[in-house]
Amino acid sequence: MRAKGLFLIILAAVCWGISGGIAAILIGNGWDPIVISFYRGAVGLLCFLTWFIIRFRESWAVSRRVFIWSTLAGVGVAGNFTFYFLSIEASSVAVAATLMYTAPIFVLLTSFALRIERSTWFKWGCIGSVLTGIFLLTGSYDIASLSVSYLGTAAGLAAGLSYALFIFGFKNASAYGRPQTILTISFFSFCLILILFADMNEAASVVTSGDIGWFLLLGIVGAGLSFIFYVIGIRYTAPTTASMVAMVEPVTASLFVVLLLGDHLSRIQLLGMLIILLTVTVLSRKQIK
Repeated sequence: MRAKGLFLIILAAVCWGISGGIAAILIGNGWDPIVISFYRGAVGLLCFLTWFIIRFRESWAVSRRVFIWSTLAGVGVAGNFTFYFLSIEASSVAVAATLMYTAPIFVLLTSFALRIERSTWFKWGCIGSVLTGIFLLTGSYDIASLSVSYLGTAAGLAAGLSYALFIFGFKNASAYGRPQTILTISFFSFCLILILFADMNEAASVVTSGDIGWFLLLGIVGAGLSFIFYVIGIRYTAPTTASMVAMVEPVTASLFVVLLLGDHLSRIQLLGMLIILLTVTVLSRKQIK
């Protein structure tokens, strides 16, 4: 079952990486990042709500624990998306991505504090290796080209904390409820939060725009499919392992940009990508044994 869980989380991360490429296309077309995030969650909610209605007999019973943890997961997803884009706006993509992917550290420390997992040199080594790979892949080593601000740093770290929150939210909710119920509740809370930040006039114009297909694809791949994979997979996976395995997301996003948008990667970025993939492979093999 561990192998199944890891495989599903990797699939979720791949979908998130693809959605990052789709979001880059939409941002390039002039759409506001918060509106893009809102549609990603809203289309996902429609997918989960349809699943909930189809399986209504086994979905309708919701315990207090499922409701609380699912809502917290939705808050975490909304915070992750929002703070990530705020960090990009205030600093740069490289800084925002590097800070957001400190999430495994927060997850590991929380797991130790709650006695969910034991501290080992292997786990710390994997975290260090993944962060090194992210550091190289995002180009954060080139200090001269980085734009760093206190707001950007704070928002990036908040994105990482939000990432950790939705990991624990989905992990605990999955122990008590059905995936369709958990996802419907969490993304309903997500949409309620994002409505407060999104430009609703611009959001309304999406429906009649030529980019509506990209928005639908973003929601189906970046939320509908990915979070179904994730919520089912995390049931069989430790929080720290899930947070590190999901780091294949920036690798997928980079490959998407290279293949579809014609961008290119430097040798240092390719090295960072290789470090991430090797770390995830070693971690996965150890967890399966």
